[in-house]
Amino acid sequence: MFTGIVEGTGEIIEREESTDGLRLQIDVPFGDELSHGQSIAISGVCLTVEAHGDSWFETFLAEETRNVTYLGELDIGDEVNIERAMPADGRYDGHIVQGHVDGVTTVTDISSVDEDWRFTFDTPEMSQYLVSKGSIAIDGISLTIAELREDTFDVAIIPETYELTTLSEKQPGDPVHIEYDVIAKYVEGMLEDRNLK
Repeated sequence: MFTGIVEGTGEIIEREESTDGLRLQIDVPFGDELSHGQSIAISGVCLTVEAHGDSWFETFLAEETRNVTYLGELDIGDEVNIERAMPADGRYDGHIVQGHVDGVTTVTDISSVDEDWRFTFDTPEMSQYLVSKGSIAIDGISLTIAELREDTFDVAIIPETYELTTLSEKQPGDPVHIEYDVIAKYVEGMLEDRNLK
């Protein structure tokens, strides 16, 4: 489980295609703190550390992961958001992020408001989970929906988040991973189950 508080970015330094999927090697400053089999979120996608060194780790993307994310489209030199799984005694500063992305949506507009930034995204399928002032994970970042419309929604980005994550590199038209608040999905599931009884 993750919290959506991104620790920083990592650079893709190697990519190897195979018949089974795609293996990525990513440069990070805390590679020596990782362990084999550890869960790690790459731009919001929960993956597994298969190998690591002092300043890098490798992970594997199965075909299913490539089909539902944009990670397979990334190339050497591209940056990704990195977050290690939350330890049992860790502080819970964001919201519940599983790393099971619901899909990909698109940046439609970026504007600066004083020192802050405002990002607009297309409203994707499953928009029933979007709630004004509710939580959402964009590329693994825990954010709050600032404004909700029929076709788009906005989030406000503080300077710290903008500078620490890949949002500073995004342009209109770029893809982002989206993960809805799992609590909303559980509530819907329970209500549907109750209606079936």
